[in-house]
Amino acid sequence: MRFFYTLGIRIYGLGIRMAALGNPKAGQWVSGRKKWKQELSSAQALKGCIWFHCASLGEFEQGRSLLEKLKRTYPSKPILLTFFSPSGYLIRKNYDQADHIAYLPLDTPKNARIFLDKVKPDLAIFVKYEVWPNFFAAIAKRNIPLLMISAIFSENQIYFKPYGKWFRKSLKQTHEIFTQDVESINLLNSIGVVNTRIAGDTRFDRVIEIAKKTPDFPELEQFTRNKPTIVAGSTWPADEELLAKYAQKHPEVRFIIAPHETYSDHIKTILQKFPEAVRWSEKERIGTGNTVIIDSIGLLSAIYKYGSIAYVGGGFGSGIHNTLEPAVYGMPVIFGPEYKNFREAIALSDVGAGKSIKNYKELENFLNELLESKELLAKMSSIAAQFVKENAGATDIILEEIKKILN
Repeated sequence: MRFFYTLGIRIYGLGIRMAALGNPKAGQWVSGRKKWKQELSSAQALKGCIWFHCASLGEFEQGRSLLEKLKRTYPSKPILLTFFSPSGYLIRKNYDQADHIAYLPLDTPKNARIFLDKVKPDLAIFVKYEVWPNFFAAIAKRNIPLLMISAIFSENQIYFKPYGKWFRKSLKQTHEIFTQDVESINLLNSIGVVNTRIAGDTRFDRVIEIAKKTPDFPELEQFTRNKPTIVAGSTWPADEELLAKYAQKHPEVRFIIAPHETYSDHIKTILQKFPEAVRWSEKERIGTGNTVIIDSIGLLSAIYKYGSIAYVGGGFGSGIHNTLEPAVYGMPVIFGPEYKNFREAIALSDVGAGKSIKNYKELENFLNELLESKELLAKMSSIAAQFVKENAGATDIILEEIKKILN
């Protein structure tokens, strides 16, 4: 089976190279790996490092709290951070808490052997879904402890299919799999994977850390003071259509819109939908209308704190964005109908801190209900804050196990 898997991986790599001729992202994937051997050889000494691997930016943010705690706990130990996707590497290639940042080479036995010969880690940590059988086998052969953190499993994954026996070996080669939930533990146990432990989702720890460190924006403080405010994050056109309609009917409500795409033409389109809006980049004009459009990236997690209610975009497309970022500030979270693959959104809805809407009428009715009932708004806000607090702590659970390994 390994032969066929590796052949498939090689064909995948060839396909990416062909796609790179006309696709910039595929081109970055290829060019970033061209000199990986030389880059590892020329990097500062990595022997005995802690190796952190993430698929992309989302997984990096998920594991970031643990990485930074490890850096503080073991300051003399190098940290190697690898990514599979360009979207993670390109944004975090200058991240100062890692001693070396690189792409993970294609998962072949030869690449895995060369990589580990050069790096010689004391510990490998893979975040969430990342399972690469050739790397896992090479790690196990060298008796390097391997952890999976914030892992989550579902019965439709190959490990739980009749033909997935070979892939299960990779899971059994880990030192421990820290899962987000008990359902994942039960699934793993059902196929004989018993090196498991429930720790929870490290994203809760991350959003709490972010909330403690966010900068203040006096312009938004003044804009929202004593005003009901809806902060809409990572919005797409379908979200913006609904919000604009409500904003026009309710000029007494303040809006802060942080769209997922901030390129110029999209911002112009949003401004047309919100006639009273001003751009964040025109700070001197903030307050002349009831809406601020955030036309810069990287501010959303800090801006949510100025809201009374949060709206998280993406629910009328392929799926919603991060609902924990607003929930940590203690506010109701509204999102569209496509949220069933997002556990935290389901949980927020179940506990009474989140609400899914299918159309404008549902949005209008729910916003009116919240804004007319201080009791309901306060109740949902309190539940949201408590939900995040109660689910925090995964980072410390994992860190205690790592201390046992490294000490």
